Amino acid sequence: MAETVIPAPKPVTLPVAGTASVFPVRRVYCVGRNYADHAIEMGHDPSREPPFFFQKNADNLLPAGQDFPYPSLSSNVHYEVEFVVALKKGGANIAVEDALDCVWGYAVGIDMTRRDVQDVAKKMSRPWEAAKAFEASAPISALVAATDAGHLDQGAIWLDVNGTRRQSGDLNQMIWKVPEIIAELSKLFVLAPGDVIMTGTPAGVGAVVAGDVMECGVDGIGTLTVKVA
Repeated sequence: MAETVIPAPKPVTLPVAGTASVFPVRRVYCVGRNYADHAIEMGHDPSREPPFFFQKNADNLLPAGQDFPYPSLSSNVHYEVEFVVALKKGGANIAVEDALDCVWGYAVGIDMTRRDVQDVAKKMSRPWEAAKAFEASAPISALVAATDAGHLDQGAIWLDVNGTRRQSGDLNQMIWKVPEIIAELSKLFVLAPGDVIMTGTPAGVGAVVAGDVMECGVDGIGTLTVKVA
């Protein structure tokens, strides 16, 4: 093997609940406006339009037990609780009926968003990366294997800030379900083992400030607690 000219980046891995094993991460995909009430909240038509996707970087994932560092150049940072899917295999143009065979497991995550930065990008028709793919912008729980949790298509998803419920929904409210998300995403990208998909958020998104504590969960998967540093 050739010698690297600089130190190789450390691999990104996520813990697996109840084990000493870890899940290696390749890419992080996100689905936008995948709950009708959130689409309305953001000023959009909640009808079943084609899904759209954006990405975070693998090293944006913030494993459980670490504080979320409030980012610079923003004064309006929002939480968005999400059901997270981790893939054990992939491919291109995956059929809906085959999509769940690609799933290794699930987690609870938060898509932290620089809303003020995103609003400017939208108005200027610019990309969202600076609003979405910043450091520690994807807090995430330990993964739970699908062989233990099963493949969930319903169950409560929620988020509290300082003990007050801010987001409350059900996985059955997703406009595009997990098999459909995988199938649609595989039309745009060649999916692979290690890919992680954040599947959208219900209504109730809002801002946090330093000192706030976010607690969120998905029934059947677990909970995640994150303090804003």
